[in-house]
This record gives sequence, structure tokens and C-alpha cells, in this order.
Amino acid sequence: MSAQHRATLPSVSVVIATRGRPELLRMAVRSILAQDYAGDIDLTVVFDQIEIDPLSDVDVPHEGRVLRTVSNQRHPGLAGGRNTGILTASGELIAFCDDDDEWMPGKLRLQLEAWRGDPAAILVATGIRIETAGRSVERVPPESTVFADLIRSRTTELHPSSFLFRRADVLERFGLVDEELPASYGEDYDFLLRAARFGHILAVPEPLVIVHWNRASFFDGKWLGIAEGLTYLLNKHPEFSDSAAGSARIEGQIAFALAALGRHAEARTWARQTIRHDRSQLRAYAALAISARLVPAGALVSAVNRRGRGL
Repeated sequence: MSAQHRATLPSVSVVIATRGRPELLRMAVRSILAQDYAGDIDLTVVFDQIEIDPLSDVDVPHEGRVLRTVSNQRHPGLAGGRNTGILTASGELIAFCDDDDEWMPGKLRLQLEAWRGDPAAILVATGIRIETAGRSVERVPPESTVFADLIRSRTTELHPSSFLFRRADVLERFGLVDEELPASYGEDYDFLLRAARFGHILAVPEPLVIVHWNRASFFDGKWLGIAEGLTYLLNKHPEFSDSAAGSARIEGQIAFALAALGRHAEARTWARQTIRHDRSQLRAYAALAISARLVPAGALVSAVNRRGRGL
């Protein structure tokens, strides 16, 4: 591929925020550098609250690929790490990848092909394949998702490791990742909601990202950050109040997190509110069971994770 030909394709800047997963990180980095996309790709790995690893053992193709490593220069956490990468980026398009996920070789190429057929989309995602201990689950999002859909349901198939968006849009329209969000919890959901105010989310209906769940998450066991982050989201986006199912989904998660923290009275209050809005929200009943000391929170979380679903 000649440099002149590459220049006709949009350049893509990829951002990985990382903390303490060196082997998985290398797997993610190599999957990005090995994309069969013919345009230029520059990858910025942002090290959050740890020393920079220069990744000198990773081979970088000489043509059309750049790898740089930097420290998080903003608020500590995932949001600040991603924003550091965005502001370092120079590509026309920006993509996220978590430090423990992998891209299939055709991921970027297929996203750009889909986007050319639907240029009004504000962001392009893909399906995912979740790998857990002894289990593989494929999840494919709807081909088009609008703001109202996201209020009703997080649409977990829209995973941040598949996000591709225009640099100009994030800088001039819907904004950077929200660093005020407690513990950065739900930052990807908030990002989607803000983006979807300016256009629909397009998705390639194929599992082009491998999500590894056989590891510790940024948020494992950090129940206070989860409860505070979700409460922040409810207050930030007033449209939740117009959707009983949407607000109940968040309220149930808050109830569960508070129950896991041992704040049983608060958990019961949130659980009752959840049930008033939507009796089908199982997290509310789980929170009540934990508050009544009928079952430990850890056992429920482990069971859910084995099925490829999060809190």
C-alpha cells in the first residue's frame, strides 16, 4: 500500500488506558497494529497511576502504524486516561480499546465500510464475543440505536472497545469523557448518551471485538464508586425520569451496590423504588436478599459473570 493511497483513507487514532495488565495489554496492542485496515493507525497507550512501560518488545510495522506510550496527565482513572489519549491523538477518527480486549483483524475496515453507507451516524460500534472461564458468548447490538433506546436500556452489546467516532465530534460537539463521574463508573454509557443526542449509533452486526472477563475489572468490588457513579448518571440525564424501565434499571444496580456495601437500609429504599418503577428488575430482589443476609453479594456477582453479564 503506497503512502499516497493511505492518505485517501481517514487516519485512526486508538486509545488504550491501562493499569497493571502487561500481558493482556500486549495482546490488545498487537491486535490493533495487525488490523487489515489500509489507512494509517496510531495507537496511544496511556498508563494510569503506574510507571510507563515502553512496550519495546512489541513489533510495530514500519508503514502506516505508530505506537506511543504516555502517562495520564489528567484526573486519575479511566476517564482521565481516555481523555489524555484523545487529546494526544491526531487522527481524523478515534477508537477506544480496553487493555484486556482484542480486535478481530477486519474490525476497523468493516466499520469504515458500514459508515460510508450511513454517514449520518455519530458513532460506529460492532458486536462482541465475551470470553469467560469455559464459556464464550456472542452479543450483537442493533444496527441502529438512538438516544431513547439507550435511556430504556444500556444495550451492553455496545462495548467501548468497539467505539469509533470522529475526533471533531468529541472535541466540538458531545465532549470528552466525563472526569467528574465518581470512580469513572458508567463513563462509557454516559459517553454514548451524550453522543446519541447528536445522531444515531451505527453497529456492524458481527462480533469483531473479543472481551475477556477472566480477570479483575477496574470496578470489581468497588461498590461505593458504582453506587455514586450511577446516582450521578441519574441526576445528570433528566430523561431517565420519563422512562420507568430505564430509571428502574439504574436504581436496581444502585440498590445492589449499596447492599453489597452493607448499607442495608439505603439498599432497601432503592430496591423498593426500583420495584415501584419496574417489578421485573431482578437486581432489586437480589439487593433485598443480600440485605436480609440470605445470600452474599459475591456469590451472585460470580454467578452473573459466569454467564457473560455484569452488574
